[in-house]
Amino acid sequence: MPSQTTPEQQQQASRFDLDACLVRARRAARALAAADRAAGLRSLAATLEADAEAILAANRDEVVREREAGTAAALVDRLTLDEDRLRAMADAVRAIAALPDPVGRVLQGWTLPNGLRVQQRTVPFGVVAMVYESRPNVTVDAAALALAAGSAAVLRGSANALRSNRALVRAMRMGLARAGLPEDAVQLVDDPDRAQVTALLQARGRVDLAIPRGGAGLIQHVVRTAQVPVIETGVGNCHVYVHADADAEMARRIVLNAKVQRPGVCNAAETLLVHAELAPCWLAGTLQALHEHGVRLHGCERTLGLAGTVPVELASEADWATEYLDLELAVRVVDDLDEALEHVVRYGSGHSEAIVTRSRTAARRFQDEVDAAAVFVNASTRFTDGFEFGFGAEIGISTQKLHARGPMGLAQLVTSKYVIDGDGQVRG
Repeated sequence: MPSQTTPEQQQQASRFDLDACLVRARRAARALAAADRAAGLRSLAATLEADAEAILAANRDEVVREREAGTAAALVDRLTLDEDRLRAMADAVRAIAALPDPVGRVLQGWTLPNGLRVQQRTVPFGVVAMVYESRPNVTVDAAALALAAGSAAVLRGSANALRSNRALVRAMRMGLARAGLPEDAVQLVDDPDRAQVTALLQARGRVDLAIPRGGAGLIQHVVRTAQVPVIETGVGNCHVYVHADADAEMARRIVLNAKVQRPGVCNAAETLLVHAELAPCWLAGTLQALHEHGVRLHGCERTLGLAGTVPVELASEADWATEYLDLELAVRVVDDLDEALEHVVRYGSGHSEAIVTRSRTAARRFQDEVDAAAVFVNASTRFTDGFEFGFGAEIGISTQKLHARGPMGLAQLVTSKYVIDGDGQVRG
């Protein structure tokens, strides 16, 4: 994607002060504790819709620029907003506002023998920094979830989405102000200079949590650079394994949905594994259907032998480990469930994996032995999503195992503290 900045971006960058931004964010986070956050979110959603013309105009300019630059269609799709997508973003904000408040819940409580009364309660993180690539919907989802969880959001998206993000953040801040909430609870790092990302990630004591969302390069940069706590969202090298006894039509429908419904997202399938008993009567038709949807295919030697007239390139070792984020798919014929499991263990990224089978035994074994955030039986990997799981929205999909795993909604955006009531007890 283009890395050069426009004169407008350079001028804006010269005025941006990250230190002041973080001071304002901390002040706003404290004010959110006593605020009607649900009302603020409803106002924010209404303002997004009211300001749709300006938001979509800013986005159109960026989409045109990316297309002229030759950016891959799937990546342009990630950047693109339209009336339906913007309306869906506003609806997601309203859905978040309607969820139970995650702050102040008593997780557990007990009384000690000395009479001290102990409770563990959920509390906001404070200032949450979001570093992400060119998906403007993340700007709104991240801000809304942070606000609902009582935290201020500091957002840093890609330079190629800067105008879209400016328009979205401007609308959200206006919505918060109209509801009497601090507009500084949502701020954009309005500077395309990558040095600002490093500064944000090293703002120890001023940023309470950083969450990266994007490709492997971005996520690894954040993990290696950060001096603040990080919840790592992961790369999606997702697999669909079609077992010998799978319903043929169901399997084809799931594979097509997992690959082509929206190929540029992390829960799209990147590798298809097919049992050798089913492959001779099922694989050629599925490859043809994928080809008709514009999917470029990379296959093992057995796949090439069964492909018929469908063009399939011989897969390299790198293909099995690649998150294409595009209309590309690696295809391998495996001898049995054991070989499928070995492949997933070796190349999977711990994001989302699926098996299509009529066998309850095979299904349960796959779910038990695959170490991933989401493991599906007879369903598309595309369902790994906070909104689809009923969370309202998500701030990312965590592939790590500490605190949060899988789609991260409100429940994962709070931490906890212990509150203790006593009657003068001292420790002897």
